[in-house]
Amino acid sequence: MSARDQLLVVIDPVARRTDGESVRIAKDVLGAGAAVRICLPEGPEDFAKALARRGTRRPVVIGDDRALLRAVTVLHRERELDSCAVSVVPVGASQLLSRSLGVPAGAVAAARAVLEGVERRLDLLVDDSDGVVLGTLRIPPVTASASGSTAVDGHPWLRTCQSFVRTLTRPSRVASAPGPAPARLRVEADGVVVVDLDQPVEGVSVRPGADGLAEVEVRPTSVGAAAEALRVRARTITVSGPDFRYRADAMVGGPVRTRTWAVRTDAWGLMLPR
Repeated sequence: MSARDQLLVVIDPVARRTDGESVRIAKDVLGAGAAVRICLPEGPEDFAKALARRGTRRPVVIGDDRALLRAVTVLHRERELDSCAVSVVPVGASQLLSRSLGVPAGAVAAARAVLEGVERRLDLLVDDSDGVVLGTLRIPPVTASASGSTAVDGHPWLRTCQSFVRTLTRPSRVASAPGPAPARLRVEADGVVVVDLDQPVEGVSVRPGADGLAEVEVRPTSVGAAAEALRVRARTITVSGPDFRYRADAMVGGPVRTRTWAVRTDAWGLMLPR
């Protein structure tokens, strides 16, 4: 049996708690098509140990975007991304990242992509603290309401309760919530200043693009007429200024005063449908 047919299936604990049926279906499909070793980690440390001890087995993560990001981070820090392709079966409330990368929705379709798909090499953003970004980096972090996610990802019953409580406590007149205050940041792309501290900005977004370059968008604060977004492509992006936080995929980092992200070309592989 080839290494391609031997899988280490790591099932995230949040997925097991929130959607056991999808987890069971994914296990059945994977088990019917390959030699599977199941791992049930209870926390991040167990998760990392399982991946480190996978041997020649291909890693498969059953879980949400946070689980996918955790797996790629572990393999990156172990310098193992070149030697294996990552697979994911999205299970859980947060699946925007995996879907944006081309992973099918649904346990059956995603599991079949693990077995029958092809590896696609993707660029990676790596920061100066060895953190990784697979999809989009945002400064300041997108709020829960704007991103469609909440601090209780993976607990839909709790979100339902929160919605019910809000209906009971809703004021008679609803005032629009103020947006985030403009940030003063210095943004450099390959050493060239895109915007400096004297120009307030509403937000900055960075995502891996093509040809080893990241796509950077800076949105200056508008005064009167809407200000035009500034768009550049670069291999390295440095952001500095007063303490700021950032959202890298499904995780919020910071506060920091400066951070640099660099593009790693074709740094990781993801199994996707043919």
